[in-house]
Amino acid sequence: MNITRRATLGALLATPAIGTVARAQDNWPNRPIRFIVAFAAGGAADTAARAIGAKVQEIIGQSVVVENRTGGNAIVAANALLQSPADGYTFLVDAANQITNPILMRDIGFDYMTAFLPVTRLAVFPQVIAVKHDFPTRTIQEFVERARQRPGTISCGTPPAAGMAHLALAQFQMLSRIELVHAPYRGGADAARDIAAGSVDSVLITTSSIRPPVQAGRARVLAVTSKDRVASIPDVPTLSESGLPGFDMNDWNGLFAAAGTPTVAIQRLQAAVAQAARDPATRARMDPLGAILMGEPTAEFTAWLANERTVLRRVIEGARITIG
Repeated sequence: MNITRRATLGALLATPAIGTVARAQDNWPNRPIRFIVAFAAGGAADTAARAIGAKVQEIIGQSVVVENRTGGNAIVAANALLQSPADGYTFLVDAANQITNPILMRDIGFDYMTAFLPVTRLAVFPQVIAVKHDFPTRTIQEFVERARQRPGTISCGTPPAAGMAHLALAQFQMLSRIELVHAPYRGGADAARDIAAGSVDSVLITTSSIRPPVQAGRARVLAVTSKDRVASIPDVPTLSESGLPGFDMNDWNGLFAAAGTPTVAIQRLQAAVAQAARDPATRARMDPLGAILMGEPTAEFTAWLANERTVLRRVIEGARITIG
């Protein structure tokens, strides 16, 4: 009888605690949310996080605080998330590092596949192949033909080493059967500066990064790397329609949660981001960057990541890409 009474009393005492946890999750969010951005302030990922975050906080009625934690190929930001409580109030804004770091790096200290939960993509940034203004080709087909005739002589800049632009360039070279001289840059602005100066023959960078040298008449865009043409440069063909069917490699960033984060928080944040991505004012803020706002369902994002892992592993291993 004593054992039975103790068990009954224990169950009764535990019930309010369980109910309190459930109510806390049902009331999400009841305090500010933090977005830890793995990239520098002012960059594309940071701008997307701040633009969408500003609208999300209107939707959910709580502040969204953006915090930049750069370094270690996004490992610093990833660790900052993993060291925070998995309570649905801290999220990571990351990009292809989620896929490429496990392939390129050792002794990371955690397993990307089990440590993080995808929430949704924030934005996609189409990339372009552009040449300096006096480069003697007018089309992407002419560029490829010239590269085949002069292997290892045409330079092409991308930001940064092992980033999405570098991987897109590697895929482009493998599929086109050409050999370019890769020039890695720290950022897109650096690559844009050098093509404007004529210091590099070509670049593979985002539509936003190439805009200044193009507007100044110092560079010409030959093709976009996305599956579809880009609205801001509708006359520029895709690589997919220019002899490389199915080519689709863009820069992007998305939201990730730590494993163990309440499902309700992930679901509600994804819904808020989706709503923010449809907001005309938010879209207008991101249009100058050439960004395509996303906010797709978590299951769709998860499936996309799985396919992207397969594609990027094949590119990295096929091109023997490493990082210092």
